[in-house]
Amino acid sequence: MENQFSNALRAEVLTQALPYIKLFNGKVIVIKYGGNAMIDEQLKQQVMEDIVLLWLIGVKIVLVHGGGPEINELMNKLGKKAEFVDGLRVTDKETVDIVQMVLAGKVNKTLVNLLEMKGGKAMGISGMDGCLIEAEPKNEKLGYVGSITKINIEPVTDLLEKGYIPVISTIGCDKQGNTYNINGDTAAAYIAAAMNAEKLFMMTDIDGILRDKNDPTTLIPHVTVSEAKKLYEEGIVSGGMIPKVDCCIEAINKGVKNVTIMDGRVPHAILMELLTDEGAGTMVTGDK
Repeated sequence: MENQFSNALRAEVLTQALPYIKLFNGKVIVIKYGGNAMIDEQLKQQVMEDIVLLWLIGVKIVLVHGGGPEINELMNKLGKKAEFVDGLRVTDKETVDIVQMVLAGKVNKTLVNLLEMKGGKAMGISGMDGCLIEAEPKNEKLGYVGSITKINIEPVTDLLEKGYIPVISTIGCDKQGNTYNINGDTAAAYIAAAMNAEKLFMMTDIDGILRDKNDPTTLIPHVTVSEAKKLYEEGIVSGGMIPKVDCCIEAINKGVKNVTIMDGRVPHAILMELLTDEGAGTMVTGDK
């Protein structure tokens, strides 16, 4: 009896997901993945399964990843102390080499391998490949932290056309051969805009925008750009949430249809947001 019920429930869930599957088939979805959802091995496996499931039903997934904890880990092993100014990593020449090794090497290839193991077809590239992310120094005191000057999106569209899931590490470059550490949220916003993406998911380690940051039940499920700006003034969007919401607004202003900030630690958060009525996290949209 229990098996019959669970099978009927599964069938019902699939039926309810059908309109969303039709809606997002062939559409580009950019996922920014990092932080705590990346540290927990079980969660990482689950996120990769969800991405492959979406890819199999015809959603064009672009995965943009960070890797801050792994960078810190290697720096500690090498006896190098991490320094931050306004939430951005101070990046000297030695540090940018470590960032490149970790992001474009270990983290990127681990994610590609996981997606392949789950039945997907993935290809890892960095922002240096095909000059995907062109950058310039953001601020002298930050060293090789980059501000994006141009996105050359062809390497990504080429991979999508060939049926791959592009997995992008956020390293930038300039015409002089310098390498830059690029903020992952910013890179995802720019890439989503260049792709004219249907959606951008920002996976983070909080539920979304909360009216009371200590109370998860005060989640704001939907805000427009102008409403989001009011939340800054009211102090509801503060601290580490400010740059995330800034990136959401930037992506919307550049043509992304909507952006969702969601808790990457919640199992199947991506599927809940994309394939159910209820959704997950806070969706940010334009004012119209």
